Amino acid sequence: MLTLYHAPVSPNSRRVWVTLLEKGLEFELVEVKLSGEQFKPDFLAINPFHHIPVLVDDGFNVVESLAILDYLEAKYPTPTMLPKEVKDLAIVRMVQMVSVNEFLPAINPLVPRILDLPGEDPEKVEKAQQKISTVLKFFENLLEDRPYFGSDNITLADIVSGTIIPIFLRGGISIAEYPKISAWYERLMARPAWQASEATEATFAEFRSNMLARMQQQ
Repeated sequence: MLTLYHAPVSPNSRRVWVTLLEKGLEFELVEVKLSGEQFKPDFLAINPFHHIPVLVDDGFNVVESLAILDYLEAKYPTPTMLPKEVKDLAIVRMVQMVSVNEFLPAINPLVPRILDLPGEDPEKVEKAQQKISTVLKFFENLLEDRPYFGSDNITLADIVSGTIIPIFLRGGISIAEYPKISAWYERLMARPAWQASEATEATFAEFRSNMLARMQQQ
């Protein structure tokens, strides 16, 4: 049995959760409360770096979300989520890496407005918005005329990038001026795996409460 240790507000966790659902795999979902459970001995025994997600497969622990996705694709190749054609595979990998290295870090300056917390830095927010715009333009061009990145079927690129965008939307970022991205995002949100893994308002409220508690301790 596969076991996923995750936190529902984390796009890193959600990308693995969505992949498991899209592949139709049976798995156990274990929530790790980021208020401190990630530092407890039981969790550190499976990931000494105290990060989520972690996938446990019959005693084998896989950490780092992109490594988990590759593991799932290799072990459970149906339905396939990596194209075979060289150009298409390059598109998928580019989207994955740009999402992780450029797109995701831009969330940090937006956290105060996403969670309605004090401490927003206007200069950092502006730089983040510029970075987000650059990424969205890049993605708009890469989509071409296909429904998904590098394929007519959903790929790991769609899962990685598509689990980041909902966080930006909560922070007031609009994708309306990117028609291909907008249509692609609506396509993803209509899929059962995305609806089943969507974080609730209660989950965000709990995360906000934890963040406030951390700020008061500093």
